[in-house]
Amino acid sequence: MTYLLPHILNGLTLGLLFALIALGFTLIVGVMEVINLAHGSLFALGAYFALTVIGGGWFSGTEFGVWWHGLPIEHRYVLALILGPVLAAGAGMLLELCLRPTHGKAPLYGLLLTFGAALVIEEIIRLGWGTGEQNLEVPEVINGPVLIGGFIYSKYKFFAAGFSAASILCVWLFLERTPYGAIIKAGAHDSEMVRALGYDLSRLRLLVFGFGASLSGLAGIVMVPIWGLRPHVGIDVVIPAFLIIVIGGIGSFWGAVVAALMVGLAVGITGAYAGAWATMSMYILLILVIGLRSRGLFGRKSALEN
Repeated sequence: MTYLLPHILNGLTLGLLFALIALGFTLIVGVMEVINLAHGSLFALGAYFALTVIGGGWFSGTEFGVWWHGLPIEHRYVLALILGPVLAAGAGMLLELCLRPTHGKAPLYGLLLTFGAALVIEEIIRLGWGTGEQNLEVPEVINGPVLIGGFIYSKYKFFAAGFSAASILCVWLFLERTPYGAIIKAGAHDSEMVRALGYDLSRLRLLVFGFGASLSGLAGIVMVPIWGLRPHVGIDVVIPAFLIIVIGGIGSFWGAVVAALMVGLAVGITGAYAGAWATMSMYILLILVIGLRSRGLFGRKSALEN
């Protein structure tokens, strides 16, 4: 059990991070009725924005850059956690404006446009930040190992799991306890009804896309110290995110969370005993769940079935 425990913790941490990504994905699918293939690229973009905020970016070598580097890493990291998602949200909202001509048309148009956007964002990352692998600097207080009950574990993974769980709780409270959350949930089930009630559907879609992009960007900032940062890192997460919303049931908040934890545990535990099958375990899980429940664990009829 002592041997297995670190892999279970790895799986839970990975699952909570996957859940943060998948929640943004499922909100966009529900309200926009389009599968956003650029969601992983927004994840990468949020992390690269954070890299610039922490490192001083294009101001390096200037007086401002020297002053900025003099700030404690804790301050720069907190600013990165705020500004990275905000900038990712801005990029997501810009993408939503580009998607507007495809509203009301076949889902394939939106799918192709977001696929093209993913390629464009990846090239922008290559031009702006280079092609080499990089990593985010994190504060010393969450860096290094910690001894718990006879085994050593990463402080940062504890931080990533706790931060992701707190963020998921905040998203749930926002959706369940605020009028804006109620409108978003209503829009995910019947967008035309929301329009009939007098709400501006275009503005709702813009805000939901920005909100989903910010969640993806936030997950990117927290996850890359574990996964590393490279221009195509978004591709590594968009496939698990898509599998998770299908396993959990499209449009289901807790379905996405439960499915993300299942996928994280499957990858973490399989990786401990048969590393070559770690990625394959996600697909096997998908086949098993969809074989038993075609709409996923908590799924109901979704907009994509219309």
